[in-house]
Amino acid sequence: MTQPILETNFENLNMVRKGKVRDIYDLGDTLLMVTTDRLSAFDVVLPNGIPDKGKVLTQISAFWFKEMEDLIGNHLITHEVDQFPEICKPYAEILEGRSMLVKKAEPLPVECIVRGYISGSGWKSYQKEGHVCGIALPDGLKESDKLPQPLYTPSTKAEVGDHDINVDFDHTVKLLGKKRAEKLRDLSLAIYNRGVEKALAKNIIIADTKFEFGVVDGEIILIDEVLTPDSSRFWPQATYCPGGAQKSFDKQFTRDWLESSGWDKKAPGPELPAEVIKHTSEKYMEVLGLITG
Repeated sequence: MTQPILETNFENLNMVRKGKVRDIYDLGDTLLMVTTDRLSAFDVVLPNGIPDKGKVLTQISAFWFKEMEDLIGNHLITHEVDQFPEICKPYAEILEGRSMLVKKAEPLPVECIVRGYISGSGWKSYQKEGHVCGIALPDGLKESDKLPQPLYTPSTKAEVGDHDINVDFDHTVKLLGKKRAEKLRDLSLAIYNRGVEKALAKNIIIADTKFEFGVVDGEIILIDEVLTPDSSRFWPQATYCPGGAQKSFDKQFTRDWLESSGWDKKAPGPELPAEVIKHTSEKYMEVLGLITG
């Protein structure tokens, strides 16, 4: 197994942001977005990385950006390193497969979450309160049940180490204005539904996901990542069985181990056992092959 890349520090390039997973460099007219192998769980960056995870996220995002182009534009200029500016060439070996040259966009301050199935924090909320983010649901749902229709449950974006805050749609109207808030909701549902349809054809269920949007020249575009194992729950259709947690192609395996480890979900996170790292890496690689072929 290759050594994970946990951080980048490119001399002569101006790093402007280090996120939970991505290192962002300002190249003047464009940004260089480098996806590391860092793993974030429960909003904490863990001490261990997952080998080649950054490459998986980059390749899957590039695939979906292209698939969604008729629905919405996106920030991707190219993910081919040989087309990057000359200043990036000394770092080509590290950048290969895990980086994107992207447009500069003004990020909108909302994470756009779509849930097609009742799982994770949505399931916990339903058990406790009978609703998810204020949206009433039928009685008697089982964990991992398909919802009558996908739910749009936005949250406010958090800086590193802070928890995202679930908000209702009216709150996004106050933040963005009615027209823009409605557009984000409608785009999120349309992108999710397209992704669900295409993934099901490859025997993958996309249980839920989150999108980020930005504005370039007054136009809303899709940014960051899209329908990846970091931003979504992917379940194998062949083993889907409501009534409990599902087998998954994402970092849920790591989340499950963390839940059982006794960790209090505060930084720093615990060291991951080798078998957890290996299994999680295999799941990322498997879903890459299934989605992109």
